[in-house]
Amino acid sequence: MSDAFAKLCKVVTHLRAPDGCPWDREQTNETLLPKLLEEAYEVGDAVRSGDDENLREELGDVMLLVVMHAQIASERGKFQIEQVIEEITAKLIRRHPHVFGDREANDAGAVVKLWDNVKREEKKDKKEHYLSGVAAALPALMRAQKIQKKAAHVQFDWAELSDVMAKVDEELAETKEAIAGGDSGEVAEEIGDLLFAVVNLARRTDHDAETLLQSATDKFVRRFNAVEDEVREQGRKLGDVGLAELDEIWNAQKRQAAAAQSTTRSS
Repeated sequence: MSDAFAKLCKVVTHLRAPDGCPWDREQTNETLLPKLLEEAYEVGDAVRSGDDENLREELGDVMLLVVMHAQIASERGKFQIEQVIEEITAKLIRRHPHVFGDREANDAGAVVKLWDNVKREEKKDKKEHYLSGVAAALPALMRAQKIQKKAAHVQFDWAELSDVMAKVDEELAETKEAIAGGDSGEVAEEIGDLLFAVVNLARRTDHDAETLLQSATDKFVRRFNAVEDEVREQGRKLGDVGLAELDEIWNAQKRQAAAAQSTTRSS
């Protein structure tokens, strides 16, 4: 281990010691799980915002939690941080036979298929279902896309993008029928199917569904904030303005954003 990483491990061990920090000593793998998920999302925010300084800090927070989880496991007599490092290193070498072995993979798609084949070979004696390796705890959009990708690796996929778009249209039509029928359970099921089909459309157009929805939500927040600012400038507040007027302000903000974007592209 490098001196810096070894120092981090030593600090975490001290924090967990009897003369360390009461809060750190109370933590378990279970209690730290929400924090690990939170920090992973904060890494995502830093990446999306292009803030390298913040990214460096957030990666440090994730690394701290990895070391904390390993330290707690070590105290339970389960494994050491060195084993974590050794296993991931061995896995990287094993799953990159096109780099460390004699296999060939000339593009990213071939690499993914090769990785998946090696992974299946590793687990062939465990008699697990093929899709069981995708964690159920993942965010719904991310899980749906990973499930679809895995299914596609074994040829279970639409042949053409037009087929995917037709499926979206089909699910939208079925959602409309369910709404007209008034059965809440059926409506919920059809909306879920529609979302799954839209995730598939994102995947087949080489986009990440989770990122797309984050971006769309961020755009909504920006425009809604602009609407709120406009209402405040008029000496009023949200809740006192009717939908028709809010919609008019919204559309004006949308036109301004489009004009600004067009100017940026042409400059």
